[in-house]
Amino acid sequence: MAAPKKYPDELRERAVRLYRESDPKPVIRRLAEQLGVHHEALRNWIRQDQADHGERHDRPTSAETEELRRLRRENAELRRANEILKAASAFFAQEMDPTRKKW
Repeated sequence: MAAPKKYPDELRERAVRLYRESDPKPVIRRLAEQLGVHHEALRNWIRQDQADHGERHDRPTSAETEELRRLRRENAELRRANEILKAASAFFAQEMDPTRKKW
């Protein structure tokens, strides 16, 4: 289970919008202090927003990250199901073995 978010989504969106709409671009540390957030959190939000808008290619977009999470969960679920089916198959193969002693 993921840790709860420290900052609400509205604050994140507002901070990124303020950064984008400012001209010239403010110093991230100063803007973060004004908003009461950690400067590295704001820097990460800005980088992610830039990736989502196709301005950065060094990190995945939010949609790609969410799809990757979904596929990893699905993969784990399929692996668990496969292990259960293997165990059931081995059990029934043993039950059907003609050389096995019957009590």
